Amino acid sequence: MAAHFPINHHLRPLYRLLCVVAGLYMLVFGVVGFAQTSGNDFFTQDKAEWVLGLRTNAAFALLSLVAGVVVLGANLIGRNLAHYINQLAGIVLTIVGMGSLALMQTEANIFAFSMVNVIVTFILAGITGVASLYDRVGSASDAEAEEHFRHGARVAVSEGGAGGA
Repeated sequence: MAAHFPINHHLRPLYRLLCVVAGLYMLVFGVVGFAQTSGNDFFTQDKAEWVLGLRTNAAFALLSLVAGVVVLGANLIGRNLAHYINQLAGIVLTIVGMGSLALMQTEANIFAFSMVNVIVTFILAGITGVASLYDRVGSASDAEAEEHFRHGARVAVSEGGAGGA
């Protein structure tokens, strides 16, 4: 069975706006965090700073800055680039959140994550991941073909089960 991603969903602008806000948050956090931690060691854990409610060091701030530029840029450009970047961002942020949760109280916590960082990472993963389900763009004929496939598959299943021998 093929994955179902609606084409030209009527709430697509709302989901893109949410991803723009998420990308903007990552970008601003990265810029402010990098400015505040620029004098510290890149992967410091004991001299991490609190920026916009999250704990950070220079490495995590720089990573957030890059992620913010990518998510924000893709959603400002739009088209299916936003769909694929949002899908990738949702997956990567979920993995980062899970990994950071597992490594939080160890020496391997190179990005100086706290529990708040993990929660915000999962929220951003949810926003970008859910948006990727509804932000696919296509021509009117593509949207019509997708709708036909979606409803046609359902009709074929119900017709096959309704008739009995």
